[in-house]
Amino acid sequence: MIGDAEILHREFELLQQELADKHRQLGMKASGQWLESLENRSKRLSGQLWGEKYTEQLVNGRKPGKFPPVKMIEKWIYDKGITPEGIKISSLAFLIARKIAEEGTRYFKEGGTDLVDAVITPQRIQSIIDKVSEFHINSFLSDVTGVFKQMAA
Repeated sequence: MIGDAEILHREFELLQQELADKHRQLGMKASGQWLESLENRSKRLSGQLWGEKYTEQLVNGRKPGKFPPVKMIEKWIYDKGITPEGIKISSLAFLIARKIAEEGTRYFKEGGTDLVDAVITPQRIQSIIDKVSEFHINSFLSDVTGVFKQMAA
């Protein structure tokens, strides 16, 4: 018989897969590090999905202000397979960093993305709660029925 912990684990595996699918659908993949970092840490009646710290930037974008790390932008350029003409990658990375510092990222200017909100919805959370609750109710009814059968015997 499948237990509540297994139900929860399976549901979080589905969420993990759907987040990865949404990430690909939005064209966010560069190095693949974000996809590889997604980890289902659900146990017993605690469900958790873990991933890279920069998930916040993928969801909300980066607001203007401080310069982002130029080396990380260089890595992003390499990972995306961008080959600039007439300019070194380090110079391009600096220009991108400066523009982000001045204006923020495209995701920020567009009001963020639905990377997480499209997958982890209130309806989806309620559905998971209902599935786990249903298991507990069925288990409780089975236990109560078993007690009454023992008393009748």
